[in-house]
Amino acid sequence: ELTAELIEQAAQYTNAVRGGGLDLRGYKIPVIENLGATLDQFDAIDFSDNEIRKLDGFPLLRRLKTLLMNNNRICRIGENLEQALPSLTELILTNNNIAELGELDPLSTIKSLTYLSVLRNPVTNKKHYRLYLIHKVPQVRVLDFRGGKLKERQEAEKMFKGKRGAQLAKDIARRAKTFNPGAGLPMDKKKSGPSPGDVEAIKAAIAGGATLAEVERLKGLLQAGQIPGRERKPGPSEDGEEEMEEDAVPNGS
Repeated sequence: ELTAELIEQAAQYTNAVRGGGLDLRGYKIPVIENLGATLDQFDAIDFSDNEIRKLDGFPLLRRLKTLLMNNNRICRIGENLEQALPSLTELILTNNNIAELGELDPLSTIKSLTYLSVLRNPVTNKKHYRLYLIHKVPQVRVLDFRGGKLKERQEAEKMFKGKRGAQLAKDIARRAKTFNPGAGLPMDKKKSGPSPGDVEAIKAAIAGGATLAEVERLKGLLQAGQIPGRERKPGPSEDGEEEMEEDAVPNGS
């Protein structure tokens, strides 16, 4: 349970780039609540490795810019989060239970959101996953630690324009509304980790990471089966494409 006492006792950290952060990792927290006890003092809150099922319950936190929610059980995202989190720019949802594209629709109203990771969620296996998100949440410039290519943005615009495209978007949203968040989901997700042979690679990469978000990026790559320094090289079909962003995480500049 996330109590005011736990918030007061939790570890805090300071980063020259990210500012002040609150570490709430691994407390088996089921519900986000009582964050008014933070007095809006933090730029980042780390909720990794808990048991949260819905992303909601925030009071007005004008200062908060980064939310690390990886390794939870999130299958729903609350409406109107922008009213509580008007400055949110980074949201890491790696390794959760989001299963339908329409479940990500509430993120569209968070106009400050620039960096988003949904790696290792069932939704990433859906057809048109990236194109739908690029269409629905166009303010996101880096999705799953990959910059949105100009070609992808053009494809998304083409796919969802006109009456036919609007109907496709409606159909996707309708499927989300009828989705039972408990159906077909494992009761306890196992947290995968690197093989022993990859431990040194991640240690070296993390040692070179300047920010907490960079560390989470590296962990996300590992969980997705990509080892730092061995990322997939662009294939022939990708050569020459103009990119809106390079593969990146925010550097605070």
